[in-house]
Amino acid sequence: MFEKFTEKALNVIVEAQNIAIYDHSDKVLSEHLLLALVKETKGFCAKIFKSYNITYERLAEEIYLTLNLEEADMTSSIPFSNDFKRILQRTMNLAEQSGNSTVHYEHLVLAAITDKESRIPQYLENIGFDIEKSRPLIEKLVQRKSKKDYHPELDENKEPEVNLTQETDSLFDNPESAKVFERAVAKLSASNYEILGTEQIISSILEGKDSDLTKILAQFGVTEELFEEKLSRVQSRQAEYEGRQIVFTPNAFIAMSLALQTAKELGSSEVLPEHMILGLLKTKKGVAYNIFKELHINDDDLAHGIIKPIEKQMPETLTILRLAKQEARRLGRNVVGTEMFLLGIIGEATGIGAVVLNELEINIRDARLVVEKIVGAGNEYSDSEIVFTKRAKRVLETAWEYAKKANKTKIESSDLLWAITTEPNSLAMQALEQLGTDVVEIREGIKKHSVKQ
Repeated sequence: MFEKFTEKALNVIVEAQNIAIYDHSDKVLSEHLLLALVKETKGFCAKIFKSYNITYERLAEEIYLTLNLEEADMTSSIPFSNDFKRILQRTMNLAEQSGNSTVHYEHLVLAAITDKESRIPQYLENIGFDIEKSRPLIEKLVQRKSKKDYHPELDENKEPEVNLTQETDSLFDNPESAKVFERAVAKLSASNYEILGTEQIISSILEGKDSDLTKILAQFGVTEELFEEKLSRVQSRQAEYEGRQIVFTPNAFIAMSLALQTAKELGSSEVLPEHMILGLLKTKKGVAYNIFKELHINDDDLAHGIIKPIEKQMPETLTILRLAKQEARRLGRNVVGTEMFLLGIIGEATGIGAVVLNELEINIRDARLVVEKIVGAGNEYSDSEIVFTKRAKRVLETAWEYAKKANKTKIESSDLLWAITTEPNSLAMQALEQLGTDVVEIREGIKKHSVKQ
């Protein structure tokens, strides 16, 4: 459900759950969502709240005057209330209606403050917030985000994006990762937990004392002994495991989703323990991450320390994806589509994909001219907001599957180029056709050079 949410929007959901836990509530309520929304201090919506002197403290005082909480048994997971679920659904509907490919924090705000079936509007009005005056301002902001996201491939809605629940088995493809989860499950069984959290995953990674990853972590002061010492002071969440079906805490769900994404973006056809750590660092939430912060770990330094040895093993796809983002920047765009993948493959120059295209007399200069003619130049690029189109993600997914079927440990340029040929209506294939080649020629070239290897 949350695969389309931006990091900022996801953080609000997680914060709402954290507030509910702090309240010992038996459900995550719409009130918890409102508190989490107001707690956010950055962005235009935060400025709107501030203009009405709406603070977390003022709102909390108003809410808790009338809110009767049902106290939960803290050994069980906390579900979303019906009000919360309804607002989440309205949020996704608003994103879709405004033409956004992703769900932003602003969509959450708009859905919440206009939800007349909950008590949210009344709470806000009681402390002086003018919903009718603020609503059009937020709606305009949502529309601007829609325009900013525009790219021909962002309009597509052919297939639902793959989410973690559909890809859980991918976490077990690598033997080391499978061992990590086996150890994590053993910890859960011993503690009668119900939900797998980040803390169990990281704790299990640290048990592999002889791995290169644990040695890197030790250099940053993260050892099994020290982590367990910190963890013993924290009330750990509970977990459930049946076969290979794992129920994650919200933070672990986000971390493992980002681990899967990171694996693909680093050109791996397997999810390694390294990718799990990188996913955790991107999440910036959870028990394990908080322990890292207590140990004064610098996120960027640790990520660099982990990525550096990975890059030596699989530089090809990494180079392609980096070049694709550079090409997007050159055209003033914050979106990477299949056409940018194509430019990245050509620019990488050494892989089978580049060799095949070179033999078809396709060079980077001509390809750039054709791509620019198709998508045009823009002025929207922002490094922090750059995204892949749905079709580009699908191409990466297909390349991942091809690499796995071929028992490769990494995604190669040939896998990425072949995956592009499975999308006949993509901008990349449009560009290739204008450059005078077709699917048959490309695939024959890939087969020829793959046999040579």
